[in-house]
Amino acid sequence: MSFRIDPRLPLTREVRRILAEEVGKALAHLDAARDNPEKALHKCRKRLKNARALLRLVRSGDETFCKTENECYRHVSALLAGPREATALIETIDRLATSFPEQTAGGGLDPVRDRLVVRQHEMHAGAGLDAAIGAATTACAEGLGHIDRLVLPDQPEQAADILADGARTSLRRARKALDKAGSRGAADDFHDLRKAAKTHSMHLSLLGRLWPTPIKARRKAVDELGERLGDLHDVFVMRALLDTDGEPLGSPEDTKLLAKLLKRSEKSLKKTCLADAAELFGDSPKRSTKKLARKVRDDLAGAAQEDAGLPVAS
Repeated sequence: MSFRIDPRLPLTREVRRILAEEVGKALAHLDAARDNPEKALHKCRKRLKNARALLRLVRSGDETFCKTENECYRHVSALLAGPREATALIETIDRLATSFPEQTAGGGLDPVRDRLVVRQHEMHAGAGLDAAIGAATTACAEGLGHIDRLVLPDQPEQAADILADGARTSLRRARKALDKAGSRGAADDFHDLRKAAKTHSMHLSLLGRLWPTPIKARRKAVDELGERLGDLHDVFVMRALLDTDGEPLGSPEDTKLLAKLLKRSEKSLKKTCLADAAELFGDSPKRSTKKLARKVRDDLAGAAQEDAGLPVAS
């Protein structure tokens, strides 16, 4: 089955199906994480983000359920953030080496990378990872058992309003984060923009049969923005580590080149991300989702009429 709402089926059934699939896949990745934490933890957190985006999309239809389950999966994702971050920092060093080949040709980033690899191995080999995986597994298994408690309006007009409201809320969050990132430029502002862009991308997938065309070009642009914002987030994390007491990344001599390249990378990524986000989220969220609400209502109503054997208006 797919990560996409089928307008021909009742909304409650579709959301339960997708939620069960995503949480079930997260559980499978958690099981694999004991032997292969680098890849499996990343895949697990992606499934949890999918589940949370789905819950945000339909939150107005069952506020209590969606809020409670979203908090649960947010907590699970946080349990796994540290081990995943350890891998992401190594990937950041590798991206810097690729982006600045002349400056890094002499191996100036090697001492830092070696420290990060040791840090990653220690984190993955410790008892803390097993405990985190165990707690995450228990929480996800309990979440699977809660899914039947979700009840949404299945009438076409009400279902359409729920989906449009969720998409609109996501776009409002993105617009607000864009404004803050442009005016203040703090790490938290860009992190909020990244989360909003990722949620919007997942909503585009979920509403792939309902979102007004063209959707493929927008989805591609949003995904590319999300990747660049992810790279920027890793740069912020690395710079914060440089300022941490105890020199976890090495001596000032070992990290001199890294600090310089991080500063250059941050400046470039900020500029590109703000320009791309303005193209995607600069429009009014209400105007952006007005067509969506109308199309969702028409498509859901048409599907209901087909099921009832009634003629569909053209």
